[in-house]
Amino acid sequence: TTLPAMAAKRNAPSRPTGHSFTIRHGKFYLNGKPFQIISGEIHYARIPRAYWMARLKMAKAMGLNTVATYVFWNIHEPRPGQFDFSGNANLVQFIRDAQKVGLKVLLRAGPYSCAEWEFGGFPAWLMKIPHMHTALRSNNPAFMKPAKQWIMRLGKEVAPLQIGNGGPIIAVQIENEYGDFGSSQAYMDHLHRIFLKAGFTKSLLYTVNPSHALKNGHGEIPGVYAGVNFAPGDAKLAFKELAQMRPGQPLFATEFWTGWFNHWGKPRHTTPIAPQISDLKYILKHGDSLNLYMFTGGTSFGMMSGAAWAHHRYEPDITSYNYHAPLSDAGHPTSRYYLYRRAIEQYLGHKLPPVPQPPPVEAIPQFTLADATSLWNGLPNPIHSHVPHPMSYYNQAYGFILYRTTLHRPIHGQLVLHGMNDYARIYVNGKLAGTLNRTCHQTQLQLNSNASVNHIDILVENDGRINSTGMMRNATKGLNGPVTLAGKSVYGWDVYRLPMAPDNIAQKPRMPREARFKPHTNLKAAMSGPAFYRGTFMVHKIDNQVPDTFLDVRDLGKGAVWINGHPIGRYWNVGPQGTLYVPGPWLHVGKNQIVVFDLFPHKHLPYLAGLTASILNEPVTPVCSMPKDTASVAMHHPAAH
Repeated sequence: TTLPAMAAKRNAPSRPTGHSFTIRHGKFYLNGKPFQIISGEIHYARIPRAYWMARLKMAKAMGLNTVATYVFWNIHEPRPGQFDFSGNANLVQFIRDAQKVGLKVLLRAGPYSCAEWEFGGFPAWLMKIPHMHTALRSNNPAFMKPAKQWIMRLGKEVAPLQIGNGGPIIAVQIENEYGDFGSSQAYMDHLHRIFLKAGFTKSLLYTVNPSHALKNGHGEIPGVYAGVNFAPGDAKLAFKELAQMRPGQPLFATEFWTGWFNHWGKPRHTTPIAPQISDLKYILKHGDSLNLYMFTGGTSFGMMSGAAWAHHRYEPDITSYNYHAPLSDAGHPTSRYYLYRRAIEQYLGHKLPPVPQPPPVEAIPQFTLADATSLWNGLPNPIHSHVPHPMSYYNQAYGFILYRTTLHRPIHGQLVLHGMNDYARIYVNGKLAGTLNRTCHQTQLQLNSNASVNHIDILVENDGRINSTGMMRNATKGLNGPVTLAGKSVYGWDVYRLPMAPDNIAQKPRMPREARFKPHTNLKAAMSGPAFYRGTFMVHKIDNQVPDTFLDVRDLGKGAVWINGHPIGRYWNVGPQGTLYVPGPWLHVGKNQIVVFDLFPHKHLPYLAGLTASILNEPVTPVCSMPKDTASVAMHHPAAH
């Protein structure tokens, strides 16, 4: 944790003052000269720190003069009052790297982000504050007190890097798309005052709304610049509406969507490129500004992928945030990159810098996870609870949680889990009785056992908190209500916290403490239920660099991966994602260790491999077509790779 006084000194501007970013005569002005923002979004938390500079140089070579980034509150304040701006959470370094490359910065400070990121960037501990389910993103002191503390702390870090202090931050965003969530003007006005008090006075403050929410006026602040977010094909209409709402101001597409995000068990979204280039040329030609969302999507490493509430159901996001962006997750220019680059170069009328060489990629021969140990062998000490509570009650944010009870009688009837979030595997006397999935609105399961003593285990996974709309208020994970069996409440539970940290790349790399491998493990027994698997693989240098790879996880079921202690992300064999991106900076030349946690049973030790390209369009299995009362899982045979 960085002390505020030290942070202020360390972040002092390296350039003389006298710079400015203002609005005059319906245009943006940078240091007194007209400036057209040609920006692209890069989320520093989704890119390994060692690659920040490379991604920024790729942005410059495509013709961008600015980059935008969200600031995710949850990676910087993982526990109340404990702040972290180190390692991959070193926001100041990312901003300084952008400045070194010659890029300006749009700081999307929040406190709410969205971004298909866990809980929209809010720290999970917020939900332990009384009444937060109604206070979230409102002027209620329950929310505003921690939000103010966070913004004030953020200001100590980055306010010195604003344009007026000689830094690269030309604009700072307050909140995000609030018109899609609420209508409290008092909340937005209060946030505005907090931002000013936090020192955000030497750059342009602004708000954004999607085009469909513009007309309600919610989420805007009188006297503060407002931008608009929209999809390709909507530029003319969205800018017309913005001009009507805010006459005389410059027009700015604060999010121009280059693609879309994806959910487990649903086909990958694809977006045509022609409307994007057409709108790009239209926007540039008319002297308007834009921010490509995304320029490069990156990866929601660890357990940081969020979820949506769509068509009245919960839909968790995949680990890759590819977003069909011009630059791939691994920093490789796509065909779209060159189309964008050509259009921008033609508009600017001068040659752009050469496109840098992307990082090398290595194909790693197929290897076997050589060891396995049952989850049940490495359980921590339990917490006894009369009734089961959600994760937040036990000061847990992410991962899994196990609820265990013993009944001294035969059991016959419906087991009902009231308020289960998000995915539960239920075991009776060590054998899987069935699965309940929030996405499918499944809450009950028939249990039958004539044994006189029955041990019931309910293993619940947090698949990611909803990151947008009013449904994000329902952010508690685990069991959020009573458990009944045959119509009667079940009391007396042992609760096991299984956070499986590290769960994001802001934490120090280490293997999950739950992965306690013991010698002489009965592999067949271990693989019959939820288990940790361990293996090693070799990596060689390419062009004097440790290369990236794409881990083929199609022989696995559902779970998460750690390599050399780095949290690579979640996987699920329902598709469409069949690989996990593994950055070279997290690998070693020679032997590398991998640990996998898999919920599903296996008949053989899983096979993995490193590919040279991602697989994001696997055939999908709709999650609700899978039977909830069986353990059957279709596994890929290694020969199918």
